[in-house]
Amino acid sequence: MALSLKENIILCAVLCLLITPSVAELPRFKQPLNESRQSLHFLVVGDWGRKGTHNQSFVANQMGIVGVKLNIDFVISTGDNFYEDGLKGVEDPAFYESFVDIYTAPSLQKTWYSVLGNHDYRGDVEAQLSPVLKEKDSRWLCLRSFILDGEIVEFLFVDTTPFVDDYFQDPGEHTYDWEGVLPRMSYLSQLLVDVNSTLAKSKAKWKMVVGHHTIYSAGHHGNTEELKQILLPILEANNVDAYINGHDHCLEHIIDKNSGIHFLTSGGGSKAWSSDIKPWNLEELKLYYDGQGFMSMQITERNADIIFYDVSGKPLHTWSISKEPKLAASI
Repeated sequence: MALSLKENIILCAVLCLLITPSVAELPRFKQPLNESRQSLHFLVVGDWGRKGTHNQSFVANQMGIVGVKLNIDFVISTGDNFYEDGLKGVEDPAFYESFVDIYTAPSLQKTWYSVLGNHDYRGDVEAQLSPVLKEKDSRWLCLRSFILDGEIVEFLFVDTTPFVDDYFQDPGEHTYDWEGVLPRMSYLSQLLVDVNSTLAKSKAKWKMVVGHHTIYSAGHHGNTEELKQILLPILEANNVDAYINGHDHCLEHIIDKNSGIHFLTSGGGSKAWSSDIKPWNLEELKLYYDGQGFMSMQITERNADIIFYDVSGKPLHTWSISKEPKLAASI
């Protein structure tokens, strides 16, 4: 009997763990350490592109203030960069209305390393990936999947939308731009090989993966079962420290009791979903906040210090992950 698409992808994921890492590599960018402090400081925001509405402008203002205090080196966007249906093209004014003219603080004039979300796939995907946007604003860097080499930390940005069955099988009224993804099985198979190869070869002190969709979440969307079955085993096998995502419009911190992986949701860049939470083991759920906000991280060779902030810039939750010794504790 023929295997289902999901069964084929799962089989591919298993094979990825057995094969020799491939010679080919995803696009790689370098983010040098701050020489004076030998660390990297950055902000993470997701699900933001609403032309300043739904408190997007207020979140942006507080990001600018925190960015100064931390002297950040860059920003990570976890996707859903332009609502409701991505960009219509490279000349779409939404690029200015939701990005350029919103994140105007001097501290935010750093590179924005961005992944695509499911709403971005409802527009012209190639427009968001186009170098034309970087010519309009040099901060913008968005690819489907890529590597960010931060010397002590390696970030692997993964295109998660094509993993989700519903977008293909039950899209409802929505139309998705799958150019560059089809045939889906081939695209996902190669991506899984690239993910495993990148993580297996990495010599960085820290390994972190960034994607739009949740793997584990107590929020509205909950767990993304396709990623839980297909991507998570690769992360676990390669000792990934953290998975950073958006998609659920909240701020959230889960520590998996089995693998020790930190699941960090920063999807509060604009519209949030109040009182939308599922039951979760409180030993694992360290934070769930159903409002707008963002996250910061400061990484040295020994520690990764995380802070979640609300729309007014108030710290909601802090946590320090230590490499020497391997501990994780509230601060």
